[in-house]
Parts: sequence; structure tokens; C-alpha cells
Amino acid sequence: MLSSFKRLLIGRPLKSTELGEQKLNIFKALAILSSDALSSVAYGTEQILIVLATIGTIAFWYSIPIAVAVLFLLAALILSYRQIIFSYPQGGGAYLVSKENISEKAGLIAGGSLLVDYILTVAVSVSAGTDAITSAFPTLHPYTVLIACILVAFITILNLRGITESATVLAYPVYLFVIGLVILIGGGLFKIAAGDVPAEHHVALGTPIQGITLFLLLRAFASGCSALTGVEAISNAIPNFKEPAPKNAAKTLILMGTLLAILFSGITYLAYYYGIAPKHDETVVSQIAKATFGRGYLYFFIQGTTALILVLAANTGFSAFPLLAYNLAKDKFMPRQFTMRGDRLGYSNGILSLGIASILLIIAFRGQTEHLIPLYAVGVFIPFTLSQTGMILKWVRQRPAGWVAKLTANLIGAFITLTVLIILFITRFAQVWFVVIFLPIIVLVFIRIYRHYEAVGEQLRINPEQMADEIKGNVIIVPVAGITKVVENSINYAKSITDQTYAVYVSFDREDERRFEEKWNQWHPEVRLVTLQSHYRSVLQPLSKFIDIIDHKAKENDYQVTVLIPQFIPKKNWHHILHNQSSIMIRAYLLYKKNVIVSTLPYHFVK
Repeated sequence: MLSSFKRLLIGRPLKSTELGEQKLNIFKALAILSSDALSSVAYGTEQILIVLATIGTIAFWYSIPIAVAVLFLLAALILSYRQIIFSYPQGGGAYLVSKENISEKAGLIAGGSLLVDYILTVAVSVSAGTDAITSAFPTLHPYTVLIACILVAFITILNLRGITESATVLAYPVYLFVIGLVILIGGGLFKIAAGDVPAEHHVALGTPIQGITLFLLLRAFASGCSALTGVEAISNAIPNFKEPAPKNAAKTLILMGTLLAILFSGITYLAYYYGIAPKHDETVVSQIAKATFGRGYLYFFIQGTTALILVLAANTGFSAFPLLAYNLAKDKFMPRQFTMRGDRLGYSNGILSLGIASILLIIAFRGQTEHLIPLYAVGVFIPFTLSQTGMILKWVRQRPAGWVAKLTANLIGAFITLTVLIILFITRFAQVWFVVIFLPIIVLVFIRIYRHYEAVGEQLRINPEQMADEIKGNVIIVPVAGITKVVENSINYAKSITDQTYAVYVSFDREDERRFEEKWNQWHPEVRLVTLQSHYRSVLQPLSKFIDIIDHKAKENDYQVTVLIPQFIPKKNWHHILHNQSSIMIRAYLLYKKNVIVSTLPYHFVK
């Protein structure tokens, strides 16, 4: 039944030879890997206006020069990540760049930051999408957290079905969103050109404003840089592209940057010219669409596509997180389970982990996007800065043809991203302070995992000089609870292996012990029965002591002790709850005893 339900949710298992069919072309890759960056258009401008609103609507004209600065940083990042794509075609992005060019710990910081960032990508995107839905349908406001959690579960299942299938589904809403915003920007510009937007709605560019400070402008710039989140995702997911993967990834990156620049510029300009102010219960895009088209079909089309891409932008995290986790796991910094492909050839453990973590984060923050965005921005600008710095060191060391131009682009990018990171920490420290504590903990966990795997490898490695102890024979101990077919099956099996078999019965009173010994001597007198008294009704304690005694004697003769546990298996799963599970407890307890082999012999019921 569970297997059938699983097939219904995620589809039939795919053969390993079908992996090539799961690669992405540029059209699908742009949808699945650029949705996060493109969706940030819906809240990037709003974050700038929220900061400027502390001075007043008169300060909103500063959103234009701030947007220009954001676009300048976008160009620097696109150029930098294009270089990373060709330098590290195996994927891994900032993690590999930092690890190979700065230090292992720098790589782990970048990797840990990106893992957290992708969890935040899902949480922020879905929360922002839920905000768009509740802006259009205010009666849904009380159910924000529930709607967001359901949407995350839906996207998780979609990704478990495979990257190609999720990309096919995602392509339509992403391109519909782009079309919707192009229509909105075109309609808004036409309305402005026709003189239908009164000039008094906005303040002229260059108007002097009292109280404005450089610190406030830098803070607004840092907030606006949230529109750049997701730019790095393509460099992390190069293995998901069809061949030639680096060229296709680079083309997708350029397309994404171009679309992002056009949409972000258009929305910021319309927000300025219309005199839009951020509201708690309605997004900036919603206000622009309402002012341009009214609450008609086009308004709901734009709101619908915006909500869709904001929700489905989470898929960027689902595409990049499993690959980054794979690279870290391959280097022994994360559990090996993250290197295994699921039924649909995706790294399903990474997908499930991301989905669960995102739902917990949404619940913890009650789906409030504005509380998550500062963490989101910090999470992405740490690897931005480290990757830029790593590329600078790479060009200085290797000095390939044209390295000066490449170095210059990375120097500019590193300076700006570091500046943004510092501003974010200074201005939002109350919201992001625990990143300073959390990141070192993540790095420490990575290092502990690595040391564990190194220790395991050392212990598993065969050393010709240290041969394993020779086993000359077996002593088998069979715990018995009565005289049954299950016990008979186990005793016969033990006798087929060795003539040194002990049946052990734990009794709670003397009369019961006497009766059982009489029955046993009539049934299997050739097998030695050992009866143990338990005054406190515990089976484990006396059994464990007896095993220790036998184990000590067996070592003297190079014999191996095996505890053979009889266990019956009911025909139906629900029957298990009707029976004592003492065999499971015994097995779990004895597994941690050194030098003792624990084996279970099942006896299957037919009705």
C-alpha cells in the first residue's frame, strides 16, 4: 500500500541509464534556476522603499540611483559567475572556489552559508508568494502559515518526481510572470507617456531632502541587493545542464541577468513615478498593477503569475541545495546519504531535508517575509564575497591570458559585496546576529563529520601486518520464552552450525523455572538449558551477564559467541502491536556489545 502511494506521488523508478534524459536545456534551466532571481523583482524594490520610508515619501526618488547601483553590482556578479562556470564546470560554485583558492574552512563557510541560504530561499519565496495571494484575497490572511507549508510540501513532491518533470511544470508560470511584468511595465510606461499619471505623485530627481544620510542610503542599497539572491544558483547546478554544460550554463546566466535587469529597472521606475509607498497588507507590485489596470483581468493575471513565481522560486533552492549537499558529502563534510540518488535519479535526501527545514523555518517565523529577508541576504552575500575573493587569488596565482580584466571584475565585485555584507550586519544586526554564532557551529559540525569518516576509514582499511583473529568455532546462545515452533526452528538451525548450543530461559519465579526445565528435558534433552532467575522481572540484565560469562570463556579458545534470537513475523503489519516485542529489545541492546554477533531467525506466520 505504501509503495503504491509512493508511486502515485513521485512516479515509477527510473533506470540509472536514464540519467542523461534528466538534463536541462537552456529553456527549462532558465525557468528552474532563474526563478529565484527573477522572483526577487517582486520584493527587491519594496525593500528599498521600506528603508527610504523612514524619512518620508519625499525620499523615494533615491530609489532610482540606488537601483542603478544594484544593477552595477548585478553586472559584476554575472561576469564573475560566468568565469566561475568555465573554471569549475563540475559545479559547487562558491564552495569549491573558496575551498580551492582560499582555504578549506573558507569553503566550509561558503558551503554552510549557501545551505542556509537555500533553506531561506524556499521559506522567503513561499512566504512572499503567500503574501501575494493574501494581497489579492485578504480573507486568507489568517491562514498564511498553513498555505505556505502546503505549498512547500507540494514543491517538495514535485522535485522528488525528477528535475525534468519539475522544470516542465515550472517553465509556464515563470515565463507567464515575465510576460505579465513586461505587460505591466509597458502599460505603465505608456500611461506615463500619455500623461495619465499626475506629476505630483512623485518628487523630482535631485530634490534636496533634509535628514537623509549616507548611512541610510547604504542601508537602502543593501536591502535592495536582496534582488540579487539566486544569481549564484546556476554555477552550483552546472551538472544538471545538457552538454556542453558550461556553455549552456553561461548562456542561461546571461539571459537571467538581462531579464532581471529589465524587470527590476521597470518596477523601480514605475514605483517611483506612481509615488507608490510600501504597505503592510499589499505588495508594491500589486499597487502598481492596480494603478495601471485597475482590479480587472490583467491585475489578477499579474498577481496570479507573481504569486506563482514567488512560490515556485523555491525550486531554485531545491535544484541547488541537493547538488551542494552532494559536493560536501563527497568531500566527507556531510552524511553520505546526500550522495545517493533516489528513484527518480534526483538527490532525494537533500530534497526532503530542504523541504522539512523550510517548513520548520516558516512556522518559526510565522510566514513573515520581512523577518526572513535580512537573513536571506546575509546568507547569500557571505558566499558572494568569498567566491569573488577566491577568484581574485586564482587569477593572481595562475595569470592566464586576459587575467587583468578578469581580476578587475572580481575586485569590483568583492569590494561591493563585502560593503553590502558589512552594511547588512551593521544595520540589521538585531535580526542577523545569530549568524555569527550559527555559521561557526555549522563549520564545526562539518569538521566533526569529516573526522568521523576519516576514523571509520582508518578502522576499515585492511592492514596486511594486522591480521584479524582466527575463529576456530562457534558458541550459540538462543534466548527462549517457551516451547514453540519458533524456538524449535531456531534450535535446529543452531544445531546445524555447532554442537555448543545454549538455550537460555529467564524465569520470574522458582515454580515456573522447575516446570520449564521438566518440559525441556522431555523435548530437547541434548541441548543444554540454562535457566536464569530475575527478581526484578528484567530479561536483559540476567541474559547480558550470562553472555558476558560465556564470551569470556569462548575467547580463551578463540571461539565466537553468537546470540540467535527467535522471532515470529505476523502475516499483517498491524498484528505486531498485539505481541510482545522483547526480541527487538534484546537485539537492540546486544548490538552494542563488543565481540558478540547478534542474529535473528524469522518464523513467518501464514494466517
